[in-house]
Amino acid sequence: MSLGPVMLDLQGTTLDEQEREMLLHPLVGGVILFSRNYESPEQLGALVAEVHALRSPQLLIAVDHEGGRVQRFRQGFTRLPAMRRFGEIYDRDRRRARQLAEQAGWVMASELRAVGVDFSFAPVLDLDYGLSKVIGDRAFHRSPQVVAALANALMQGMHRAGMAATGKHFPGHGAVQADSHEAIPVDSRRYEDIAAEDIKPYELMISNGMAAVMPAHVIYDRVDPRPAGFSPFWLGEVLRRRLNFQGVIFSDDLNMEGASVAGDYVARARAALAAGCDVALICNNREGALQILRGLELQPNPILHARLARLHGRHPVTLESLHRDPAWRQAVSAMRELEEDPSLSLEL
Repeated sequence: MSLGPVMLDLQGTTLDEQEREMLLHPLVGGVILFSRNYESPEQLGALVAEVHALRSPQLLIAVDHEGGRVQRFRQGFTRLPAMRRFGEIYDRDRRRARQLAEQAGWVMASELRAVGVDFSFAPVLDLDYGLSKVIGDRAFHRSPQVVAALANALMQGMHRAGMAATGKHFPGHGAVQADSHEAIPVDSRRYEDIAAEDIKPYELMISNGMAAVMPAHVIYDRVDPRPAGFSPFWLGEVLRRRLNFQGVIFSDDLNMEGASVAGDYVARARAALAAGCDVALICNNREGALQILRGLELQPNPILHARLARLHGRHPVTLESLHRDPAWRQAVSAMRELEEDPSLSLEL
């Protein structure tokens, strides 16, 4: 059975019977995990193994595990700093900042791979304009060149651990105040201005092998009246044609208020996929997910299957072997000092 174009969430720390049935649906291609799905590394590994055992090829398992405010698994995992931390260091020592970002990407990905998680929705490529509360310190920096350099270093660390990277939120969420979880943000800048700044990190990341992108639930009203995740212009013309991106495009969560402009849940999924998304992501709404599975048409798509196959995690390790690795101990120490040392005087 090929992987389908829908990614769902789970309610708890084990699968219930309805979830097993849903995950066997041919429209489903993956699962996104949240903090409510986590008790311990051992429990998480068992849950991931159970999901992976349901189908062949295995369903993809993802998580938002960026660091800072957005890190779903805490106890038993290395606490990662907010990405702004690396940007602050970059302003003083570029080499050190890139090295630390690469270490952060590696330790994050290595620990997730040790429990079987395929990939994290990271890194954030938004620019820090000082406007967006939902982005805030999740962004590396205001400068697109700095964001590109640090995000690329983080991605190389992820790749070293066997994990693909997902850049978000295309073409950029940092220049709007509203939170697309709760509102429908509107960015009234010209396309030329967005292309000159916000899109720059995507150009480098795509050229260096970024495997996936997540668009923003933001309307850029001087470009297209639809949010980027529902826009054939942003996804087809800009991302696919102008930037030559050949990887997976994930919608942002279709349960967010920023997606409500597209209609009911089936309409949202159809609109996202028609605009150019490969996978429709639906979270925190079981009934909405069921509506999508009942109402969305299944259309065989070998290109989608090939794209999704790139996201399966590689280089599996055990937690025991990882914890014996001197590189892991060094990376954990570096991340801990970043959290504890406000002077930024960390020596590598």
